Amino acid sequence: MGDPAGGASEKSLAEQIFELERKYLVQNYARLPVVLERGRGCYVYDVSGKRYLDLITGIGVNALGHAHPRILKVIKDQAGKLIHSSNLYYHPFQGPLAKRLAELSGLERCFFCNSGAEAMEAGLKMIRAHGSRLSPEKFEIVSLDNSFHGRTLGAISVTGQPKYRKDFEPLLAGVRFVPPNDIGALEQAVSDRTAGILLEGIQGEGGVRLIDAAFVRQARELADRFNALLLFDEIQCGVGRTGKFFSYQLLDPPPLPDIVTVAKPLACGLPFGAVIANEKAASTLPPGLHGSTFGGGALSCRVALEFLDILHELLPSIPRISGYFRIRLEDLARHYAFVKEIRCYGLMIGIELAIPCKSLVEDALSRGLLINCTQERVIRLLPPYILTEADIDRAIDILDKVFRKGREIFVESGLADELIRH
Repeated sequence: MGDPAGGASEKSLAEQIFELERKYLVQNYARLPVVLERGRGCYVYDVSGKRYLDLITGIGVNALGHAHPRILKVIKDQAGKLIHSSNLYYHPFQGPLAKRLAELSGLERCFFCNSGAEAMEAGLKMIRAHGSRLSPEKFEIVSLDNSFHGRTLGAISVTGQPKYRKDFEPLLAGVRFVPPNDIGALEQAVSDRTAGILLEGIQGEGGVRLIDAAFVRQARELADRFNALLLFDEIQCGVGRTGKFFSYQLLDPPPLPDIVTVAKPLACGLPFGAVIANEKAASTLPPGLHGSTFGGGALSCRVALEFLDILHELLPSIPRISGYFRIRLEDLARHYAFVKEIRCYGLMIGIELAIPCKSLVEDALSRGLLINCTQERVIRLLPPYILTEADIDRAIDILDKVFRKGREIFVESGLADELIRH
C-alpha cells in the first residue's frame, strides 16, 4: 500500500490515514483508532498486521466472514463477464434471485436496490401508494418506539428514536409511534387512516430486543382489519441471523407480512438491498414510479445467489453455535454484577450492562476483539455465521479481561454500592 499522504513522513501509516480523513471527510462517523487492511474467516488484520476477532462483521454484513473462497470465486468470475448493465435490460440473475427470495419468505415479488435504507424507502412508497388508492386520508404509518429503520429522510421519519429525527424535522407527516409490545397502544394507534404498520422482529439498534409474538400477531390482525400493509424490517435480524431465514419465521405459525425489507448480509459486503412483497403491495409500484440505477446488478445478484446456497448449508448449525455462545456468556456474567441481561437470538446478541460500554468496546479493540455498543449500555455482537466454538472461547477470554475493567468502573461509579442497597 502506497503512502496515502503522497510523500515521505515520520508518521505511521495509520496516523497518515487518520489525518487525511480528519481533513477531507465529512466528520459524521466516530471511528475507532484502527485501520483495517484485510480479512480472512472470522478475523481481520490492521495495517500493522495485528489480528482481531470480528464479532460485529461490518454491522451484520459479513455473515460469511472475510474472503470466503466460494464468494471470491463467484466475484472473480462474474466481474470478468458483466458487473452492471442497468435495469433497461435483463441479465441472468435477477429472476432466479427474486424467485429464491419469494419462496424463502412466502411472498411473491422483489425489488432490488443498494441498501437497507433504500429498501425502507421503497417499502414506505408502497405503503403510501396503497393508502392513497383507497383514500386521501389514508396516509398514516404506525411504527415503534426504540426502532431504527435507516438514515434517509423517509427512514428516519419512521425511526422511533428522537435523537435521529430532531435535526431534520419537519419529516414525513402522519407517523405515529407506540411502545414495543404494548398491544393496547397499538390498537389505539391503528385506524382507518392507517396505511401501514412497521416493526422489526428484533430491534437491533434498539438494544437487541425481541418483539413479543402476541404483539406481532395483533399487528397482522389490525393490518387486515383496517386494510393496511404490514412491513417487517428484517435488515438486521433477517437472512439467517436468528437461525431462520427471517425472524418472523421463529413464530409458529409465522404471521406473513405484506412487505419485507432485507439487506446487510445478502451480497456479502457488496451494496445490496431488497424489498420482498405480496401482489397487493407490489402492485402499488407500476413502471415509472420507482427504480434504482445500480439496484439488482449482475455481480451483486450472482453473489447473493451463492450466499443463499451457502446459507442453506450453514443455517442448521446456527442454533447450536448460538446455544454454546449463550452458555459461555451466561457463565461469564455470573462473575460480574454489572451485567444485567444476556439477550441471544441466534447470532444476534445483546449484553446489557449497568454501566456505559463505550470504554469497554475500546478496551476490547486493544485486546483484538471487535464489538460495538448500542443504546449506550448494550454490547452488541453480530458474529459471522461461520463462527466456531474455538472462536467463542477466544472471545470469552477477551471479554473476561474487558469486564474486569468494567468492574472497576462499576465500583468507582458508586453503582455497585447502590445495587447492594437495593
